[in-house]
Amino acid sequence: MQDLWNFALELYARPGVEQACLDLQDAGSDVCLLLTGAWLQQRGVRYVDERLRALTEVAGPWQREVVSPLRQTRRHWRTAAGQDAELAALREQIKKLELQAERVLLERLQALAANWPDEEAQSDWLLALTGENSAALQVLRGATRLA
Repeated sequence: MQDLWNFALELYARPGVEQACLDLQDAGSDVCLLLTGAWLQQRGVRYVDERLRALTEVAGPWQREVVSPLRQTRRHWRTAAGQDAELAALREQIKKLELQAERVLLERLQALAANWPDEEAQSDWLLALTGENSAALQVLRGATRLA
């Protein structure tokens, strides 16, 4: 079984997936949960409301308290960093911290789901996580099938 971090890196690198994830993030979805859902779906882990709740209980606080503040700072500095080399360097460090925080979250989500049985279930984790069948979701779903 491929670990969640490497699965996420491979999936994110597929054509259209980065933009689809950003579109879904802008619409209110948690990209780390989406990547976890895609990983679970590929493994054949059956979607169960209690499992989604457990994942959300881990991801929610980490996103609010760690990832989102880093992301907000990075985005806030975007324009100014274009004209200030020192600020641009600090912004790159924030970007690396944000990625590391997401990696920690994915590792925690993997640990939580590691013992959930692979049942060859036909569950749609991605639809459950987004709540809507958007074009961005279709891109992510298609890339997951190829993974």
